[in-house]
Amino acid sequence: MQNSLIRGLGLIAAVSIIIGNVVGTGVFLKARVMTCNVGTPFYVILVWVFAGLLSLAGALTYAELGAMMPDAGGEYVFLKNAYGRVWSFLYGWMQIFIGKTGAQASVGVAFAIFLNDLLGGDFRRVLATANLFGTVFELTNLQLIAIGLIAVVTLINCASVIVSGGFATVLTVVKIALILGVGVGAFVLADGDFVNFSQIATGGTCENVVESARYGSTNYSFSAGFGAAMLAALWGYDGWNNLTLVAGEIKNPQRNIPLALIGGTALIIVMYVFVNSAYFYVLTPNEIASVSRESSVAREVVARFLGAGVVSLMAAALMASSVGTLHTSILTGARIPYAMANDGLFFKSLSKLSVSTRVPVKALILQAVWASLLTLTGSFDTLTDYVIFGSWIFYALTTASIFVFRRKLSDAERPYKAFGYPLVPILFLLVAGWLLVITVYNSPVQSFIGIFLIVAGLPIYYYLERQNQSFAKLHSHDKD
Repeated sequence: MQNSLIRGLGLIAAVSIIIGNVVGTGVFLKARVMTCNVGTPFYVILVWVFAGLLSLAGALTYAELGAMMPDAGGEYVFLKNAYGRVWSFLYGWMQIFIGKTGAQASVGVAFAIFLNDLLGGDFRRVLATANLFGTVFELTNLQLIAIGLIAVVTLINCASVIVSGGFATVLTVVKIALILGVGVGAFVLADGDFVNFSQIATGGTCENVVESARYGSTNYSFSAGFGAAMLAALWGYDGWNNLTLVAGEIKNPQRNIPLALIGGTALIIVMYVFVNSAYFYVLTPNEIASVSRESSVAREVVARFLGAGVVSLMAAALMASSVGTLHTSILTGARIPYAMANDGLFFKSLSKLSVSTRVPVKALILQAVWASLLTLTGSFDTLTDYVIFGSWIFYALTTASIFVFRRKLSDAERPYKAFGYPLVPILFLLVAGWLLVITVYNSPVQSFIGIFLIVAGLPIYYYLERQNQSFAKLHSHDKD
């Protein structure tokens, strides 16, 4: 068909998309704040395992949904079929204008920051300033570099999906090599000590960590600290679900989607536990808690066994990791407006595919433009914080849809059935609910702003639906 996606992604490319989208900067940056949150290496690693198992529980459920409905759009398709168009629209709205694009802007700027480190730390230049409603906005050369990177990676994604999948595979190999290099180097080359695992972080500087979630402080609450560490770890795992967004382009989806979702997530858990164990083998909890928020624990560890001169090498490796994350985010994110446009819930032109490459080029361009605008505002980090909360609302709704489909589509073909059903999805929903409640309790203002940003899409939804109804009536009159 002229407007059909090409199934050009095999199992290796599918696993690469998951690893490439999940493994970004989180595993290299989050150990510091997590150590401040829970205090001991044991609890930090336990949180990584717990968050990984939670993500795996979600992947087990998503595997059934993705194999049953192997269409482009992922959660958008699942939510539409389970609850109706309004819920799928709100999910798509959140991802297009806040979630996916906000994350892409953040990763683009992270790349520019690592480039600044690579060039000695004084490359940043302020090109212009503006005062808007009392808030000063700066235009820097780092922002322009971030926008340039977004443009280049978007251009790569405008090529065939086979090229995009191959690019994701190459960058995923780089990421795995980076994690293994840090971990193996720490255990083999560094002068570490397993005694570090029995120590507690009570004297670290813990920059920008709130008192209630800072281990050892007078106002410390373990539930607040554990919840904050869980959110940090879940940010490190975020993206485990994104393979379903390109399900319409995966070869043999009934087999490869479950294998990639489960296998990819399990592999990431093992890598994260390994590299975090390496961190604590080389550095004490206090040393990790005292790492500057402008630096990374991984870079400090590598400096111990290769020397301070390797900082530039680490910065280059983190740049490559950022490019990989940005690539897979752009690849999967553009399929959301494509699916919405096909349903008449977004600009119809976005449903068109390139004649030569069979990819949604116009959706890719829209995504790149909006991500670039978020980069210029400088507010994308705040937006991303709000979206973490919003994303887990939709993760929970999507996971709950398995119960709806088991009842509503009981006779549908299910090439893969969720392992541990119904216990696994129930446990996922209970933990997701706990995380949402903890987040509202700890950060009520940010949580309600996040909800507001999602609900703000409702007027647009009803406007588009009225437009669709008017068009349908006009079309029926023309036939008469």
